[in-house]
Amino acid sequence: MVESATSGMTVRDASKGALFVLFLVTMIDKIGFGIVIPFLTYLVEDLTPEGQTANIGLWVGLLMTSYSAAQFLFSPFWGSVSDRIGRRPVLMVGLVGNTVFFTMFGLANTLIIAFVARFMAGVFNGNIAVARAYIGDVSTPQQLATRMGIIGAAFGLGFTFGPFIGGELSDPAARWGWFVGTIFETHPYLLPCLVASVLSVFSLVIAYRSLPESLPIESRTQKESVPWLTNMANIMKSSVSMLRAPSVSLVIWVSMLFTFGFTIMHAVFILYTEMAPENGGLAFSEADNGRVFAMIGITGILTQGLFIGPLTRKFGSRNLIPLASILTGIGLVLIPYTEAESSWFHILIVSVIIALGNGIFQPSSSSFLTRVAKSNGYELGVVMGAQESLGAFARILGPLTGGLVWTLTASREWPLDYHTAFHICGLMMLLAALLSLRLPHVDEGSDISTGIGEES
Repeated sequence: MVESATSGMTVRDASKGALFVLFLVTMIDKIGFGIVIPFLTYLVEDLTPEGQTANIGLWVGLLMTSYSAAQFLFSPFWGSVSDRIGRRPVLMVGLVGNTVFFTMFGLANTLIIAFVARFMAGVFNGNIAVARAYIGDVSTPQQLATRMGIIGAAFGLGFTFGPFIGGELSDPAARWGWFVGTIFETHPYLLPCLVASVLSVFSLVIAYRSLPESLPIESRTQKESVPWLTNMANIMKSSVSMLRAPSVSLVIWVSMLFTFGFTIMHAVFILYTEMAPENGGLAFSEADNGRVFAMIGITGILTQGLFIGPLTRKFGSRNLIPLASILTGIGLVLIPYTEAESSWFHILIVSVIIALGNGIFQPSSSSFLTRVAKSNGYELGVVMGAQESLGAFARILGPLTGGLVWTLTASREWPLDYHTAFHICGLMMLLAALLSLRLPHVDEGSDISTGIGEES
C-alpha cells in the first residue's frame, strides 16, 4: 500500500494484488447469486410436499428474492461497520458467511431450511458495497472510474460462470457413476454449492495473505453507528427525493422498470424450460439452463466490451436506452413461443437478443444518469446511491412477481397461461422505452467512463 497526496488529501494507493482480491471477492459474490438459477426450480420441486405443487412458482420467487432482499437490508449495516473497524475484516466475514451458507443451502432438506440458508448468505454478504468503499479509499479521482470497472467486470464474469457451474454440476450421480451411493446422490445440488464454498475459502485465504487494510485507524468513524432503522429510513428518504427530482427521476424510473421486467424472467424462465413439451415447455435439464444463462452472460460481456463504445459515439446513450429496452422486451416475449423441435436454435437467437439489449441498456443508462446528474448539479454519490437502492427494490419485487404470476396463471388457458409472465416482462420494457422518450437532452460530448457488466 503506497500513500500519495492528491489535492491536499492523502490517498493510500492499492497494489495490483489488492485489486485482484477485490475482483475475486466480487466475482465470488455474483457466482453465489447465479449458481442456483439453473437448478433452483428442480430443488423446489424435490422439496415441495405432496399436494402443494401449485405453490412451486411462489417458492421459486421467494428463494430467488431472499438473497437480494437480505443484501439490500444489511449492506448499509456492513458499510457502517466497515467505516468503524476497517474494510478488510468485513470482507472476510462476508467470505466466511458465503462458505457456511452456500454449503447449508446444498444440504437443505426442506424449503424452510433452503430459504433460511439463502437469506443468511445475503445477510452476511455486504461485500460489493464494502469492495466499492475499499476502491474509494485507495483511488484518486482520476483512477476511480477505471477501478470501479473492476466491479463491473466481476459482475459480468460471475453471472456467466455461476449459472454454468450450477448447471453442469447439478445432480452428478445421474451423470457420473462415481457419485452413486454418495451424499451427492441424496443431495443432488450439493456439489455446485460446495464449489462455491471452496471458491469462497480460496478467496478468504488470498484476502488474508494479500489484502491490506485500506482505511487507516485515524480515518475510521469514532462515533456510534447509526441505528439500522434510521439508516434504512435515510436511504428511503434519499431515494424518494431523487424520484421527485426533475430529469434524474425519469432516468431512475426507466432503470427500475427495466430491472423489474428483467428479473421477472429470472424466476419464470426455468419454470418454463423444465416443463414437459406436451405442456408447452422444453424439458431442459439443469445443465441446459446453465448453458443458456452462461451464453447470455458471455454475449453481454462482449456487447459491453466491444460494441457499447462505438454505438454510444454514433447514437448517444440517450438514444440507445429506448432501443435497448425494446430489443430486450422482444427477446423476453419470444421465450415461451419456442418450439421444442428447434428449441436450441430458437433459444440461442432469443438469448442473443436479450443479452444485446441488456448489454446496451446497463452502461447506457448509467452513463446517461451520470451526465444528467452532473449537468443539473446533483451530488453524484446521492444519485447513484438512490439508483442502487431502488434497483435493489426492483430486483426484490421482480422474482416475487414472476413466481406469483406463474402460480396463478401457468395451469390456466390462454390468454392467462404460462405466457403471461413473459408478456408482463415485455410490457415493462415497453413502458421503459416509452418513458425514455421523455428523457432530457444533455451534452454527451465529454467522456465518462463506466464499468462493464453492471448488475441488472
